[in-house]
Amino acid sequence: MKGIFAIDSGLGFVVILALILLFTKVFGLIFRKIGLPQVLGYIIAGILIGPAIFGELCGFSLIGVDKSNGAEYTSLFLLNSNGEETFSLGKDGLEIFSKIGVLLLMFSTGLETNLQDLKKTGVAAILIACAGVVVPLILGFAISMPFGNIGLGFNETANIYRSIFIGTILTATSVAITVSVLKELGKINTKLGTTIVSAAIIDDVIGIVLLSVVTGIAKASAGDPVPVTDFASFKAQWWGTLIMIVAFFVVAIGLGFGVSYLFKWLDKKWPTTRRIPVFSLAVCFIYSWAAEEIFGVADITGAFLAGVVLSTVHRASAYTNSKIEVNTYTMFAPVFFANIGISSISFAGLDPKVLLFAVLAVLMGLIGKIVGCGAVAKGFKYNWRESAIAGVGMMARGEVALIVTATVTNEALGASALPQEFMIMTVLLILVSSILTPILLKVLYGKDKNKQLPESGEGGGEAPAPDGGETTDTPLAENLGVGEEVNK
Repeated sequence: MKGIFAIDSGLGFVVILALILLFTKVFGLIFRKIGLPQVLGYIIAGILIGPAIFGELCGFSLIGVDKSNGAEYTSLFLLNSNGEETFSLGKDGLEIFSKIGVLLLMFSTGLETNLQDLKKTGVAAILIACAGVVVPLILGFAISMPFGNIGLGFNETANIYRSIFIGTILTATSVAITVSVLKELGKINTKLGTTIVSAAIIDDVIGIVLLSVVTGIAKASAGDPVPVTDFASFKAQWWGTLIMIVAFFVVAIGLGFGVSYLFKWLDKKWPTTRRIPVFSLAVCFIYSWAAEEIFGVADITGAFLAGVVLSTVHRASAYTNSKIEVNTYTMFAPVFFANIGISSISFAGLDPKVLLFAVLAVLMGLIGKIVGCGAVAKGFKYNWRESAIAGVGMMARGEVALIVTATVTNEALGASALPQEFMIMTVLLILVSSILTPILLKVLYGKDKNKQLPESGEGGGEAPAPDGGETTDTPLAENLGVGEEVNK
């Protein structure tokens, strides 16, 4: 693998950012012009400038990433040129910006959450999340049965565990793409939008517990139990993980009352000042870090919960969100979505049998979310279109699916571990769901006959640009008039 320019400095990384922002902006505008969500254009831009097509298949790409898959190509900018397990300002720097992007997206979603609406949709969200886990798990396990020739099925005990792992991978939900589309369509604060986001967060927690349980059982069956000798080994137990998840929500909500009172005081003393968004970001990042590193809960769950806590201070949360949204959609969110196409997609060295299974598994993963979540939504008296939106909204996969796959392909699971080549299934699932989710949501919401502008506190529609000018590209900015404030 060769690179004309090896990215090993901060200045080189700036060039990578410039390239990503340029292409995502262009493709975002193109897709918006033809009536498709901008986030879809961001992902396509990442695929085109990354190594997946022009690099691994054509021999040259604008941005190159060393994925250790045997693909040889030349790139204009090579992100990871040293081939060592050390920090790379290119590849790892891109991951950091992507991580900030998804955390800010989830934090912003939490800030816009109306707790009263959340209470109203609580039971529906929980049951939709449960269906979004159970149905894909069953379908993933069932589709694995005929594929004993690639290490699945009932042939051996290890094969059964691998089949369960397949179903576990399919249960993961990534709400970031759905959140962006709902914001762009002005539907994030509707009852259905709140239900979808809440269900996706609950789905994520259930998926983490399920992953801990099945991997714990697999390790025990392999004769390699983890002795409880320290805090890390305690969390490695499935029951330890369950305890830590409960502890996280207890601690986070308990501290949340204090944080809420603190921000109410700040809002009274220094209303609409920049120190409030700065302190809010600090809370977001601390919650995210503590969630994953201490309690073993996904960091995006921590970011979302931090936003929910601060949403109780209405004026401060609205002001904070208006500031954060500008930065998120100017830089961090485009980098996050483009990185899906740059770093996670690979078409080199595919085994035809694994590829066939991957296609069928992806199909089951999509059907499982649509049918399972949609059926429960219909049971809560949503109409057929709204039920379909609920199913499609839960369909997207992203970083959570990759984390689950990395866990079940870890050699620490012994003979039960999935081979690394099954990562292509997760990559295809992310790619297909990331493309189809925005398109289907756009189509389904396009059938909404009520094209009225939102009233105060409600989602839906786009506000007209001030003075007849063009609205900003930030979804929330279109509703809050942020573009006008920035111009001042």
